[in-house]
Amino acid sequence: MKDAFGIPQSLLVLGGTSDIALATARRLITRRTRTVWLAGRPSPELDDAAAHLRALGADVHTLAFDALDPASHDTALGKVFAEGDVDMVLLAFGVLGDQANDERDPLAAVRVAQTNYTGAVSAGLVCARALQDQGHGSLVVLSSVAGERARRSHFIYGSSKAGLDAFTQGLGDALHGTGVHVMVVRPGFVRSRMTAGLPEAPLATTPEAVATAIELGLRRRSETVWVPGALRWVMSALRHVPRSLFRRLPL
Repeated sequence: MKDAFGIPQSLLVLGGTSDIALATARRLITRRTRTVWLAGRPSPELDDAAAHLRALGADVHTLAFDALDPASHDTALGKVFAEGDVDMVLLAFGVLGDQANDERDPLAAVRVAQTNYTGAVSAGLVCARALQDQGHGSLVVLSSVAGERARRSHFIYGSSKAGLDAFTQGLGDALHGTGVHVMVVRPGFVRSRMTAGLPEAPLATTPEAVATAIELGLRRRSETVWVPGALRWVMSALRHVPRSLFRRLPL
């Protein structure tokens, strides 16, 4: 069970090698979290992440999980919930894709959409049902400010995150009053392996800063978290910029 301040004892991470997810797991372990499941495709990187968290004092397990195989999600994730209650699920998997290439290769674009949206819908619903059955817990979903308004430079990725964001908000409404807390996290540009080599955007942040915001959101039982917080107002303004002007902005 979570403590009085909302910090989970047990954590299931979907996307077990994500920089943001691992920063969040490290932060929560230093607070109170003692059991962590890292779900992802089996790899030395996943094993290394588990070993690192074990060194911090947590009981860490790895789980074979593939976002692109929704038919396996119920069985794979069911194994975790069968071991006992899970206080928090962090849905952190996703791919940025290569916009220029993906526009020329529809199958590549579909892979981005299937990973970021379809896979997340499947895994999110499986976990939501399990959390509802146990009567408590938090589902935290990593969205992106890219989903607020699709940019020419990343509209395939942005559209997938827009769908994920809308899904998460609707799921939160559906679970309101059940004891399950749903929180969507909207980071801006995060300095991570995913964005390595890309031009840095204004108000860039770090995985550690996102982890801090997630912890604060858990304590407050927030439904939406912006990282950094100033992006809430920036994106509110950009949503209302006329399209003819928006497409000319250096975004």
